[in-house]
Amino acid sequence: MECAQCGAWFTVPRGASSVQCAHCHGVTRVERRGATGFVRGVFPNIGWGGRTRPQPPAAAPPRLSVYPPVHGNKRALLVGINYAGREDELPGPNNDVKCMSFLLNLKYGFPNDCILILTDEERDPHRKPTRSNILLAMRWLVHGCSSGDSLVFHFSGHGTQAEDQDGDELDGQDEAICALDGIILDDEINEAIVRPLLPGVKLHAIIDACRSGTVLDLPNLCDIKKNGKPQWKDHSPPTGAWKKTSGGHAILISGCRDDEDSNDGYGDDESMVMGALTYSFVVAAWFAHRPPTYGQLLATTKAIIADVNGDSRINSKLPAPICALVRKVVNFNNVQMPLLSSSEKFDINRKTFVL
Repeated sequence: MECAQCGAWFTVPRGASSVQCAHCHGVTRVERRGATGFVRGVFPNIGWGGRTRPQPPAAAPPRLSVYPPVHGNKRALLVGINYAGREDELPGPNNDVKCMSFLLNLKYGFPNDCILILTDEERDPHRKPTRSNILLAMRWLVHGCSSGDSLVFHFSGHGTQAEDQDGDELDGQDEAICALDGIILDDEINEAIVRPLLPGVKLHAIIDACRSGTVLDLPNLCDIKKNGKPQWKDHSPPTGAWKKTSGGHAILISGCRDDEDSNDGYGDDESMVMGALTYSFVVAAWFAHRPPTYGQLLATTKAIIADVNGDSRINSKLPAPICALVRKVVNFNNVQMPLLSSSEKFDINRKTFVL
């Protein structure tokens, strides 16, 4: 059954008269119908006495209307949280989101009105990165997608781990991203933006957060050997739980392993701070003269992170909006290891990275 508030799907317990959504906490009333009503509900385009013409797609669930309607085949959700005024405040995530937005628009042709941004700088309460808003925005990202669509989810902020409660983690720990008012588990992220992906739909997630290696719970983890050769490892849940898509393709580039921290790069002042992964990914993608393979993009991103004393003059060739933020970000606190995981295996040295 579909939640009347946010559009999420859930199972209705036998005999229940209403169900509370685990995502938005809205309550949906269960309509009791006979056999005829059931058939009409499941097959709304079947008429009695003949087949009717297909009806237009259903409108977005009411609450999704707080976000802009999308057009074309590209859309993105960018979330950056500085946690301003708190002990765990970060200086870089809002800069990360600005740079990622410029990259998607200028390099990859994402329309600005199809890029939804949630940061703690936003005044619109629906664009504050609270747990409920992020989950709702995830529904917006995948709602109504069809073959040929390219989706991007970028998160910059804190990441953490929590004890696994359902036995689907090999290490006994769920990974999670930290909203302003709570955490969102990898199980929830997978359910929200991975499982709904239909055939021909591609999702790229770039997660710049600690403990983010497998935060989409994708079943295939790419391990790059010292000789540069990739090897896919099976990361499927031991319980056999379904973590794949509905025919689409989901790819995660994460800032570090599940047991590592993700770091910031510092310039002369706080306006120059960015997350190590976002900075390195933006620079690697922008300076690619032709579409790189996933292997090339990952290798370049890793090389930029590792070059903690690198020369920042290369960034003078970046477009002005990005250059103003990243031109002096060269010193990272530590060396971390970005990872790639996927809903399906592929040759990272042959497949071209395209958004």
